Amino acid sequence: MPAPDDGRLRLTILGGYLGSGKTTWLRHQLFEGAFGKAHILVNEAAETPVDDTLLSSQAAGLTMLSGGCACCTGKDDLVAALRTLCDLRSRQRPEERDTGQIVLETSGLADPAAILDAIRQDSVLVHHIRVAEIIVLVDAMNAAEQLRTEYLGRAQIEAADRIILTKVDAVPDTVLATVVATVRHLNPGASVEAAVKGQPFSLPDLPAVPPYDLPRLADGGAPIQPTKIDIPDDVDWATFSVWLSALLYARGDDLVRVKGVFETPAGPLLLQAVRKSVQPPELLPPEAAHRQNQIVFIGRGYNGDDLRRSLAYFTHG
Repeated sequence: MPAPDDGRLRLTILGGYLGSGKTTWLRHQLFEGAFGKAHILVNEAAETPVDDTLLSSQAAGLTMLSGGCACCTGKDDLVAALRTLCDLRSRQRPEERDTGQIVLETSGLADPAAILDAIRQDSVLVHHIRVAEIIVLVDAMNAAEQLRTEYLGRAQIEAADRIILTKVDAVPDTVLATVVATVRHLNPGASVEAAVKGQPFSLPDLPAVPPYDLPRLADGGAPIQPTKIDIPDDVDWATFSVWLSALLYARGDDLVRVKGVFETPAGPLLLQAVRKSVQPPELLPPEAAHRQNQIVFIGRGYNGDDLRRSLAYFTHG
């Protein structure tokens, strides 16, 4: 049963591990009007944001928070942005208010529970914002590996009110059944749904199976870091795609996420990859061209200079 309207801004926190499909899902929700005239906050760990280009045409308002996760290094920026929205709302008469909702799309490295805690501890936000729901997306294709190796992937699921499994059409029912059992084991109180390319998908009748046997993990290990590189103008799309495929084959387990915009004769293409899986490029509107050939790599065990040297060697010998 929904909570009564107490006059506060309602905040939905949208979380999920790197590559789980948060932006795709949110684009569809905005198109369908699921959040009404919501103001969107987009948090990207990398300094070069991409998601604002994809969401801006469907949002009532949009604020970018880039360069740090909202749960830790970017927390102050998040609090400041939320305070600004609260201040603007408090200056308006009720009939002038065009939105009562905020949707925060977190970075794939954010812990929603830490964000919730930051809001509750802020003397202003606690009186002006009510967290309506924490939604966490889980990539069914990569869930097994992520949950076995990444503490954060488990923490995100444990914080959720609603869990949405994505890419469920790409895995057999036996795998999907195990993923469902695992997320329900990690968070018995959350509802579990599914989506394909952002659209709702009815889960089939699945066999009763035990969850994955997950090893104990410490909250530590080598940190996952974002690195942005500018692809030289003399590197064309065909050459870059061959290099990227080779890189993911060799280092896909370390390069957790790749995302960026590459300019081609057909227009700017959105490039995305999750570990060793490259998604089909998506043609973007012309206004995205100002971010051409800027690619963000998110992973561990490498740095930007390693990637630049590798690309230079591949393209020029």
